[in-house]
Order: sequence, then C-alpha cells, then structure tokens
Amino acid sequence: MTVPAVLALAIGLTVTAPIWIVLGAIADVVRLRTRLPIVRLLSFGVCWAWLEVGGVAAFVALWLTGRGRDARRLYALERWWVANLLGAMGATCGIRLETDAATALSPGPVLLFVRHASLADSLVTAHVVLTLADMQTRFVLKRELLIDPCLDIVGHRLPNHFLNRDATDSAPELSALRGLVVGMGSRDAGIIFPEGTRANSSKRSSALARIGAREPERASRVAGLKHLLPPRPSGALAMAQGALDVDVVLAWHVGFEGLDTFGGILRALARRPEPIRFVARRFPSTEVPRDEHFVDWLDAEWLRMDAEVDQALAERRTARN
Repeated sequence: MTVPAVLALAIGLTVTAPIWIVLGAIADVVRLRTRLPIVRLLSFGVCWAWLEVGGVAAFVALWLTGRGRDARRLYALERWWVANLLGAMGATCGIRLETDAATALSPGPVLLFVRHASLADSLVTAHVVLTLADMQTRFVLKRELLIDPCLDIVGHRLPNHFLNRDATDSAPELSALRGLVVGMGSRDAGIIFPEGTRANSSKRSSALARIGAREPERASRVAGLKHLLPPRPSGALAMAQGALDVDVVLAWHVGFEGLDTFGGILRALARRPEPIRFVARRFPSTEVPRDEHFVDWLDAEWLRMDAEVDQALAERRTARN
C-alpha cells in the first residue's frame, strides 16, 4: 500500500508544484517568514518522495537480477539513499553537517548510543556511519517507521531490528537486540537511541516522573538533565551484553533542537539554520560495565553529554549576540 501511495504523492506534488509554491509563498509572506519555510519543507517532501520511488525501483532491479539479498549491494543502496536525502535537506532547508565523528567509529565493530532530538538525527547518524566512516549499520528503530517503503523493504533484508515499543513482554525484544550485534565485523556498528523518543521538556518531565515512581534514587540522579531525556537502559544493556568485547561510542549533536514537531520544523526553517554539529566519544570495551553497574555508567555519561550540549548551545547563543 505504501509504495503506490508514495509514487502518487511524488507525482501529485510534482504536477501541482506551481500551485503549492505560490500558495505556500503567500502563506509564508503573510506570516513575515521571508525564508519561505512552507515552500522549503514541501520542496523537501518532493525530493523525499522521489528518492523513495528511486530506492524502491533500485531494489526491484536488484531483486529481478537475483541480488535482492546481496548485503553489499543493499548497503550501497542504503548509502545512496541516505546521502541523497541529506543532500536534499541541504538544498531545500539549508541543513549542513559539521563533524569529525568518523574517527571515533572506525575501526569497528562498535556500539553507537546516540542522542535523539529529531527524525532527521537518525538520518545524520546513518550518514556519519555509512558514508563518512564507510561502515555498515545495524539499527534499532521503532516499528512505526516501517511505513517508509525503503526502510521496510531494504531494512528487513539487512541486520536491523524494528522495535515494538508497546510490547507487554520485553523479553523477546531484548533477546533480539542481543542477537542483533552478535558476530559484528570490523565494519559494523550497532546503533540505538537510548532515550527511546525525541526529547522535549514535557517528555523529560514525564520520563522523570515514571522513573521516580520506580527508582527515586535514579530519578534524583538524572533530574539535572536540561536537554536530553533520561536513557532507557534496557535496550542499550542488551546490546552491550550481546557484544561483550566491543567498544562503545556515545554521540550527541546540536542543531536539531525544537525540530520534534511540525510547527517546530517550520519555526526553525524560518530562521537561517546553524550547522548540525555531531560529536562522538569512544570508550574501550573494558571501561563499559556489562552488569548491574551499566545503568550508573550510562546515566553519568548521559549527564556529561547533557552538559556538553548545554555548553555548545550557550556558545551558539553568544555567537549570535
């Protein structure tokens, strides 16, 4: 169902472009948004839809030639799709990436735990791993993302896990995460977003309240978080236990703040965007506990990342003034 829907969307947006460009521009100008965020966002929508069509068409070509399970070619397709989506974001929305994080990832195998602030940060993470570090991804993603045709078709033919966040029994999900990272090679990165959802102040308050009801001491420990959500440690721990001798990389970024809602995206596009800064730090496997002390370690490092994000944002505010 989603493949014909995306094809229809791509054709529809292209054919009606003269209409939505004019109407979007009028709506932007009326709101005194001179950078035309509605037009920019719809323009990216066109690019996304055609890249989805192109990705599905490329997979069909692989499948027809008997290479539909060829991991090397599927990773090449994923790399092409991610790089072009990021390029489209740059061309339409002005998104730019500044990072040297690839040096922390290679050589593999590694586990990568990343801050989550926007849907786009998973795209940036994939680009850093696939293109800049020239490695292969093993993603943990929420099952809802399977509505995306390329993620569904290609993602199920590569070692990824689409997590059921509503599962009443977490044991099968955690077992799957442990299995996901078993046998990783020198070019593999197992990736999870430990916060579980995109961060904002209301979600932070709710998360702290839930932790406080079960673990008051831990809630007190992570109550100082200003930008990140308290990590949900179970999935990250399962991956760490599935890859006992593998180094861990923690990554944070700035530039996606407020982009967790449609309105936030429009407000951000109305301003001249600042570069996305993506920072990663690597920990030898011997420094990462794989037992009951893992939660304490992860919380401490998450608080450290939160402080670094706070400092980076303060520096940006000072530079703007």
